[in-house]
Amino acid sequence: MKTIALIEQGSDGTFSVFTPYLKSTILGEGKTVAEAKVDFENSLKEVKEAFAETEEKLPKELQNLTFEYKYDLASFFNHYSFINMSKFAKLAGINPSLMRQYKGGQYISEKQMTKIERTLHEIGYEFSNLSLV
Repeated sequence: MKTIALIEQGSDGTFSVFTPYLKSTILGEGKTVAEAKVDFENSLKEVKEAFAETEEKLPKELQNLTFEYKYDLASFFNHYSFINMSKFAKLAGINPSLMRQYKGGQYISEKQMTKIERTLHEIGYEFSNLSLV
């Protein structure tokens, strides 16, 4: 089963990963997105081990579980820190100062979020079709 795992930056600067659509609680936290994802995977492993130890049947929602990670903007730029946020903003047609405000937690309209996602997909498509010589 595939489910969504949300990655968000907290007000204290730490990152968390959680599954909003599962009944079982799986949570990861860390100083970086990478640390939070590792903690999240360990949390899932511990939940599965706890079921095995008690010989309870693993809930169907946890069997063959895979994740689609979704990021808030701050978490995205933390995890993919090699992307220059100001240059990306210009490519997306968004003022770099406004993009920094979005990264800081300011509300992003659906229209602006769509521009950001479209630009990410265009870059991904371009990368997937290139070859190095």
